[in-house]
Amino acid sequence: METSQQLVSQKKYVYMFHEGNAQMKDLLGGKGANLAEMTRLGLPIPQGFTITTEACNAYYANGKQFPDGLKEQVEQALKELERITGKKFGDKENPLLVSVRSGAPVSMPGMMDTILNLGLNDETVEGLAKKTNNRRFALDCYRRLIQMFGNVVLKIDHEKFEKELERVKEIENVQYDHELSEQALSTVVNSFKRLIKQETGKDFPQDPMEQLYMAIKAVFDSWNNKRAIKYREVNKIPHNLGTAANVQVMVFGNMGENSGTGVAFTRNPANGNKELYGEYLMNAQGEDVVAGIRTPLPVSKLKEQNEDLYNQFVEICDKLERHYRDMQDIEFTIEEGKLFILQTRTGKRTASAAVKIAVDMVKEGIIDKEEAIMRITPEQVDQLLHPRIDPNAHYEVLAKGLNASPGAASGAVVFDPDSAEKLAKSGKKVILVRPETTPEDIHGIVAAEGVLTSRGGATSHAAVVARGIGKPCVVGCEDIKIDLEKKRFTVGEVVVSEGDIITIDGSTGEVILGAVPLTHPEFSEEFKTLLRWADDIRKLGVRANADTPEMAMLAIKFGAEGIGLCRTERMFNAPDRMPIMRAMIIAGSEEERKKQIEKLRPMQKEDFKEMLRIMGDRPMIVRLLDPPLHEFMPSPEELLNEIFALKEKGKKDDDPEVVERKRLLKRVKELQEINPMLGHRGVRLGMTYPYIYEMQIRALLEAAAEV
Repeated sequence: METSQQLVSQKKYVYMFHEGNAQMKDLLGGKGANLAEMTRLGLPIPQGFTITTEACNAYYANGKQFPDGLKEQVEQALKELERITGKKFGDKENPLLVSVRSGAPVSMPGMMDTILNLGLNDETVEGLAKKTNNRRFALDCYRRLIQMFGNVVLKIDHEKFEKELERVKEIENVQYDHELSEQALSTVVNSFKRLIKQETGKDFPQDPMEQLYMAIKAVFDSWNNKRAIKYREVNKIPHNLGTAANVQVMVFGNMGENSGTGVAFTRNPANGNKELYGEYLMNAQGEDVVAGIRTPLPVSKLKEQNEDLYNQFVEICDKLERHYRDMQDIEFTIEEGKLFILQTRTGKRTASAAVKIAVDMVKEGIIDKEEAIMRITPEQVDQLLHPRIDPNAHYEVLAKGLNASPGAASGAVVFDPDSAEKLAKSGKKVILVRPETTPEDIHGIVAAEGVLTSRGGATSHAAVVARGIGKPCVVGCEDIKIDLEKKRFTVGEVVVSEGDIITIDGSTGEVILGAVPLTHPEFSEEFKTLLRWADDIRKLGVRANADTPEMAMLAIKFGAEGIGLCRTERMFNAPDRMPIMRAMIIAGSEEERKKQIEKLRPMQKEDFKEMLRIMGDRPMIVRLLDPPLHEFMPSPEELLNEIFALKEKGKKDDDPEVVERKRLLKRVKELQEINPMLGHRGVRLGMTYPYIYEMQIRALLEAAAEV
């Protein structure tokens, strides 16, 4: 038994919510720091404590064992929660139940694991039933704990629990979990316990403290699960940050029709409009909304059900946004008509929404212009260039879901993330179609051109991840009936099989059979405003790389001050010019080479004239021919294949086509180099073939004189 003096001298691994603040994200994680900050703001937060990221890193450094003193600090914090709530952890009469959630220093939505209702066992579930006078509710909480614990901690496939649940729902003849009777839930609990025994050889743990420590360990372990590592790689998040674990008193959204749970954004994360945007489910708990298992109601409907509560929520949302000076993503629970805020974090948003929110917040006096500019990343600007469906295109809408992440995409239908990743690596464009996505699907979402789900809402996993990485996404498309075994989905009489092409429009929620022409979007007024502010503040000028008139026009459209590099070799790659270049390269004499290169001068001159016209008085830096000549020739393999193909058709060695290809092959082999990047190119090429540069300079000067 350690003395109190020893505990004082130990490293502090556990912080009550009232001990932290928003600046402690590195230690408490984003979720823990924000819960601490909201506690300081006096908001209705279920109390709890945070186990630090240092504890997680010490756990890994200690061979996946808890560091000394951690368990004692956790037990001390639990006693404090018991004092605050008047309940006791593991008590048969008045049990305290807690949740364990992860929370990394950097927001990683859906990447880490959550367990709800810890502290329930065969005895405490009866105590909860008596205390709430609602045995159905208590059993529902217990079956959720067993399912989450079995999946997250014991690594039993989620689908195995779902199959058992579906089996009972079929017997009961109900569609949704919340329609199950008390007796049916009792059957589900026993069925889930049998499944755990069958899969692990052990019973579901009945000791609440054992449950808690196993859950904390699972949260730490989940920092290095496959999907978390993949998310960090995609989003360039360091692997050594570690995650915190938040232990929080449970509040229940599944106590009846005056309870519920939801997720809301203080502004619209799809377009940036200043409006409360989110969803909720009555008589539901925790992960139900973001898991996308039931299609939820828009948060505006809450006003019709309980106007006072809705107004309180709006006030809290406004307070949080003003405090954090950014759009917030807020999770909330209503327990028997009382509102609780479970967490807030800076909300993920589309690129176009990010621009609008940044500009609007300057106008509202929340941030200044410099901060608005710094909030928009180069990657977000890139996302603004995503294609959309051509407004002049004619097409028939096959189905319609919720527009979760803007932009349009066409591709072959695939039904599992592994296939999506495999086909994408082979160069094929695919659309990932799932009933709903889970964090395990992230590699498929990253690989696909877009995502389509038949269930879930605008705050479901698919929607949040797709928005974060700029992928078009349509969710909650209940018109489509997916058959994963047969790898197809149906809409009425229409059958769409794996490999068939579809187009999705994440801006409208439309699903279209076949490929539809796409166009690039026009910039919004807010984006133009942001660029003007950037022009006022920046010190450097920006020029573009542009090699053709089309690229020059695009550069000017995007605000380039000139062309920093025009690579003239791109002008030789056109189909009408490549044969002339090849004729010059294989010419037998210098006179013949000069004759061929001179044929390119009028073409090159016209290109330069067009580019100079587009650029007006803006500067344009031209680079004369740079790459080695073999880059303009077919590969040896390609020529050999053509020779063999001709001979298979009966052509002889003296046939003109065979002679021509052999001549080309000989010249290609002469031009081959071990290291072309350091070989016969650039100024060396200009010295060997000076007439190439002479032709280019003459074409450029003539073009300049004629514009």
